[in-house]
Amino acid sequence: MSPTPDTRFWAIDKMVLTYLAFTTVLIVGWWNTIEDAGVLLTLHVIGVALVIFEVKCPNPTSWIFRNWYALLYVASCYKEMALIIPGVRRTDADQWLANLDFRLWSVHPTVWLERVQTPALTEFLQIVYTLFIPAVLLIPFLIWRKRHPEEFQYYAFLIALGYLASYVGYLIVPARGPRFLLNHLQHIPLQGMWLFHAMQNTLDRLESAQYDCFPSGHTELTILAWWSSRAISKPLFWVYFGYTPLIIFATVYLRYHYTVDVLAGIALAAVLILCTPALYRVMSKGGLAIGRY
Repeated sequence: MSPTPDTRFWAIDKMVLTYLAFTTVLIVGWWNTIEDAGVLLTLHVIGVALVIFEVKCPNPTSWIFRNWYALLYVASCYKEMALIIPGVRRTDADQWLANLDFRLWSVHPTVWLERVQTPALTEFLQIVYTLFIPAVLLIPFLIWRKRHPEEFQYYAFLIALGYLASYVGYLIVPARGPRFLLNHLQHIPLQGMWLFHAMQNTLDRLESAQYDCFPSGHTELTILAWWSSRAISKPLFWVYFGYTPLIIFATVYLRYHYTVDVLAGIALAAVLILCTPALYRVMSKGGLAIGRY
């Protein structure tokens, strides 16, 4: 006799649907100022309908979809912020963040770091920065391979929550980063050795004209990946322990982030590490809302 299909909404379903409802309100509320608002609204309706269908109408695709769909949804939510933020917010916070950095250090960190800038270091740190997405996604892949659905689904919830929380931060404090605002103060352009410009240009195309500085998602999500790597092995935990400070330094050295962005990313990661277990239990109605059928 086959197990009864699980038609409950999991914690990650509730979170994703709540976020989509929130951004749908923004799209409708700023309909005349958000570019392609009609397209975004249509995609939201389709996305919500697909989740509800896969949850309430179990079929051969449901198990894989329900475990992995958040990856596609989170990426799509990131891309749509390039349209939502300019339509909702008419000013940016770059100058405010730069001023906070200057008050903290009495210098602009990206300008000060020119004194340690070398082509080899720039190349190395751009590689570290570019490996961000593979580094974050490696953890769920390895947990999935271990066939531990409870651990996998909790990690998926934690990482999706981390991404979506950072998007809300981008909306509240929209900023593009010091490489745009402070470019006129830089004396030396960043120059790598072989692949630097190709990697940078590829990331620019993928990220569009994003307001994605505060908090630093690279800092936040890498810390969450490092923390979660304990579920795989101690050696991997120490690899991530070494990788994490490198990418944090790279975000400022490569002029993507202000240091206050990094501090906000560290703070947000700490809050999520401490609070997400309790939140997950509450949203799972006291347990893990999981199960094959």
